[in-house]
Amino acid sequence: MSYIDTIKEKARMDKKTIVLPETTDKRTLIAASHILEEGIANITMIGDAEKINDGANWLEIDLTGVKIVNPQTTEKFEDYVNLLYETRKNKGMTIEQAREILLSDPLMFGVIMVKANDADGMVAGACHATADTLRPALQVLKTAPGVKLVSGFFLMCIPECEYGDNGTFIFADCGLNQDPTPEELAAIADTSAKSFKQLVGSKPIIAMLSHSSKGSAKHPLVDKMVEATRIAKEQYPSLTIDGELQPDAALVPHIAKTKAPGSDVAGHANVLIFPNLDCGNISYKLVQRLGKAEAYGPMLQGIAKPVNDLSRGCSWEDIVGVVALTAVQAQLS
Repeated sequence: MSYIDTIKEKARMDKKTIVLPETTDKRTLIAASHILEEGIANITMIGDAEKINDGANWLEIDLTGVKIVNPQTTEKFEDYVNLLYETRKNKGMTIEQAREILLSDPLMFGVIMVKANDADGMVAGACHATADTLRPALQVLKTAPGVKLVSGFFLMCIPECEYGDNGTFIFADCGLNQDPTPEELAAIADTSAKSFKQLVGSKPIIAMLSHSSKGSAKHPLVDKMVEATRIAKEQYPSLTIDGELQPDAALVPHIAKTKAPGSDVAGHANVLIFPNLDCGNISYKLVQRLGKAEAYGPMLQGIAKPVNDLSRGCSWEDIVGVVALTAVQAQLS
């Protein structure tokens, strides 16, 4: 059984309700039909029922069982308006502004449904930028207790791969923080380890990646990863973490023996922390396209309730996978 099939099976065991607000996107509609068919989650969609059903008919898919909530007609609209107002009034929001936002922004409407416990999580981003998905989540749901930084990761599943956890990895941060400081990288390593344990179930083994291994090169970017590793070991002593490591030293045992002898991470890493967003985003897309990997995300970690992003280049199969992962996160949150 593949990794994502295992996640789908977990999702079926305690079915959660996931909001899909991007109902004008055909990939979202197709994904919803497959999620229902596979019994992965209950689906709520936001918009006009007639238009959504017209789209389903045009695509020749069955959305029977989807709950459609129209912000303009739902009896809970004023409750949601008051909830948004109460949550944001200290930032200057008025009742009128809350009403206008909920009528015009389906992503904010979806987040409010999660806040109100009318849904367990939300998945969006097929036709919105990451900032559009993240902003309402941070404004309304806020960060989870004890979390220093919200970050994004990809769950990578690489076929016929002998490295990582049977070819399964977390890559972070690949979608959110552009140039994290050493302190932020340490925090990303900690939350990524928790995400790996939560979603994969195996022990997270974390490599702080660089173009240098154990001092083989000198550069401020190398110093950044060395310092990030030091901070992580100091602030999160339970982590199995090492750096700075080149990717081959992090993954390949016989290379690790040469480049990082004595490291308990080198040659065994399954959580890869990148120096910046350029490195992370480029790397996951190369592995996805050239290595034929399944790439699920960018998943968001550190938010109080599960809200996850999608690449705008995603397929409907990617959406199904992220919904399954979101449902499992909701089971454990």
